[in-house]
Amino acid sequence: MAPFRFALQLSQAATPAAWRDLARKTEDLGYSTLYIPDHLDDQWAPMIALTVAAEATTTLTVGTLVLDNDFRHPVILAMEAATLDVVTGGRFELGMGAGWMSTDYARSGIPMDPAAVRIAKLGESLQIMQSMWKDGTASFDGEYYTVSEAVGTPSPVTPGGPPLVIGGGSKRILTLGGQYADIISIVPSLAAGVIGPEVAAESVVEKYTDRVGWARAAAGDRADELEFQCWTAVVQVVPNAAELFGQLAPAFGLTADQLAAAPIALVGTVGEIVETLQKRREELGFSYIVVHEAEMDALAPVIAELAGS
Repeated sequence: MAPFRFALQLSQAATPAAWRDLARKTEDLGYSTLYIPDHLDDQWAPMIALTVAAEATTTLTVGTLVLDNDFRHPVILAMEAATLDVVTGGRFELGMGAGWMSTDYARSGIPMDPAAVRIAKLGESLQIMQSMWKDGTASFDGEYYTVSEAVGTPSPVTPGGPPLVIGGGSKRILTLGGQYADIISIVPSLAAGVIGPEVAAESVVEKYTDRVGWARAAAGDRADELEFQCWTAVVQVVPNAAELFGQLAPAFGLTADQLAAAPIALVGTVGEIVETLQKRREELGFSYIVVHEAEMDALAPVIAELAGS
C-alpha cells in the first residue's frame, strides 16, 4: 500500500504575504501538497499562485486540482508545466480535468461541449503534452488538436514530466485517468455542472468502489503503480460521530451507516479518523487525502499520526 500523504486545497488569500504564510503553515503542519483549483470565480490564477507558494517553502509540493483543459492549449500548458517543474525542483503535480462547472463556461463564453467531447479533447491534450516532455517534441493530427514539431522546452527535471493527476467521478474520465495518470483523484460525479443535493447519493462507498475499479481496469499492468486520491468535503474531530451521522443522514437521503462510510467525510475522534483512513486505504486504496482550508487545522493531529506510514 502507498504511504499516506495529505494535501490542502486553497483558492486565494487576503494578501500576498498571507498567501505565503498559508503555504508555510501548510508545510509546517505536515501536508505534502498545496493544491489550487481552476475556476473563473473568486480565486487566484493557478500557475502564478503556485509559483509563489513554492518559492515561499522548501519541501512542499504544489499542484493544480484540476486545470480545465478547455482553458489552455496543450502546447502552451506543456511549456508552463515543465517550467514550473524546473523552477520548483520537481515539486509540482499537474492535475487535469475536462471541465464540469457550467458557470465557468457561461461567464467566459467558452463553448461547453458535451462531456464525451470534452474528455476526448483532454485525451488528445495529454498525448501532446506527454510527447513534448518525454520525446522533446510533439507532432499530432487529431480531431481537436493539430500540432507540428512542437518543441518540448524547457526539459522537465522530473523524468517524463511532472506527475499527472486526473480527477473525476465518471467512468469515461476515470478510464482516461487509468490510461495516462500517475495519481487518480476520485470525486462524486459532477455531471450536473453544479454541486447540489445529488452529490450525497454519488458519495456512497459502493460508487467509489466502482470508480476505483474503472481506473485500475484501464491502467492494466500498471494498476498497482497508481496512487489514489480522495477529495474530502468535511473533517470534524468530535467525540460523538455516531450521533452526528444519525442526525444528518436523513437530510441527505442516506442511512447513518451510508453517511459514515462515504469517503467525502471524516468525522470522529482523532483515533477514529485514523482507523477510518486506514480502512479506506486497505479497501479502496485511498492513501492521498485532500481537504480544504476550513479543515486545515482539524486534520493536523491525524497527519501527525499517519503521514508517511
